[in-house]
Amino acid sequence: MATSGLTTLEFDALEIIEEAYERCGLEARNGYDIRTARRSLNILAQEWANRGLNLWTIEEATLSLVAGTQSYNLPTDTIDVLEFKLREGSGTDQTDREITRVSVSRWADIYNKNHTGKPTQVYVERKLTPVVKVWPVPEEAATMAYWRLRRIEDVTSAAQTFDAPMRFVPALVAGLAFHLSVKRAPERSQALNSYYEDQYRIAADEDRDRSDWMLSPRMSRI
Repeated sequence: MATSGLTTLEFDALEIIEEAYERCGLEARNGYDIRTARRSLNILAQEWANRGLNLWTIEEATLSLVAGTQSYNLPTDTIDVLEFKLREGSGTDQTDREITRVSVSRWADIYNKNHTGKPTQVYVERKLTPVVKVWPVPEEAATMAYWRLRRIEDVTSAAQTFDAPMRFVPALVAGLAFHLSVKRAPERSQALNSYYEDQYRIAADEDRDRSDWMLSPRMSRI
């Protein structure tokens, strides 16, 4: 596929798996070899979610607030939420007002949690299905905009392209090679892990916000 004279290079999961096996001094010979590598790829994706902010997984979404309703479910693939805004108006008259995310301790300190008004604070319960609670309870229907970190998509097929930008492919292959070595070539694990950490650091350093301020998840005290 060519665009403006440049070739778009993509690797599917099978190519990544084959390269990772080769770095372990092995070959993927049967269906189980592919299946166990695919499982390790999905575990690696969750590890990346735990490591920090993956910019390509930030998505803007909206939530319709209902008068008298305090709790709302977020999509199940939501890892965390970075920002909340109360969105009012539309078109050129649209405005976004700040909504502050509070910790569980601050939420617990709210004396009258059933007070109604225009929401100014939110509390996020990071359960299997994340829940956001707003305060004051909306006195009328409204729209809340939010920016969330979603989970990296699972690899369900060897022909699938991994849900990450090309700049992360070196770290992806290195990480999968390390994970496979733990199971199949433990004598190479230390060297492969060291190389993986270097590749991930390079990719993570490049995958950053270059504006004057940095987006980072708020760490709520539990």
